[in-house]
Amino acid sequence: MGDSATAPALVEAARNGDLAALQAAVAAGADLTARDDDDWSALDRAAGLGDVAAVRALLAAGADPGAVGREARPPYEIALAAGHLDAARELRAAEDAASGPAAAPRRTWEPYCRAYPVAELARYPRWEERGESDEEEDGAASTVFYLHHDLTVTRSIWHGEDVVFDAVTPEWDRFCRDELAFAAPDDFDLVP
Repeated sequence: MGDSATAPALVEAARNGDLAALQAAVAAGADLTARDDDDWSALDRAAGLGDVAAVRALLAAGADPGAVGREARPPYEIALAAGHLDAARELRAAEDAASGPAAAPRRTWEPYCRAYPVAELARYPRWEERGESDEEEDGAASTVFYLHHDLTVTRSIWHGEDVVFDAVTPEWDRFCRDELAFAAPDDFDLVP
């Protein structure tokens, strides 16, 4: 916990959703790293409440968007778990900016795959170039292949096992995205 006498006021202001008190504590030099008895910082509390104004004020004051307490969850994950998308978006942008473009964490669920009937995949104009016959698959309406996060296609649900298509091109990428509406889910997709 921080040493500043104003730090508890900062965390309490965030816990109570009192933006004016939070701003006053920051202006008075509150320790932005201070944590309460639950080991939550002011930014954690603002994230948990979905208080976007407080999140912005704390980030602007220099609060670390990647700081974690004993639960090992950064404020972004707290906001996401609480279903506060606007606060989560602010925090994710701050985390990504702090880590730089090369170090920004992946926010999609991988490995990921989705089943498609063979006939759906065969609508891709270059599907036949893969050099395999789909005779048995084309005749069975229930036969599916699995499209994976890296846009490879397998007979197996397991990534890399029994690969039937791996000619990933910009055209295939567009087909998967636009025609099949395929995308690995993002963290935000998990919030109702």
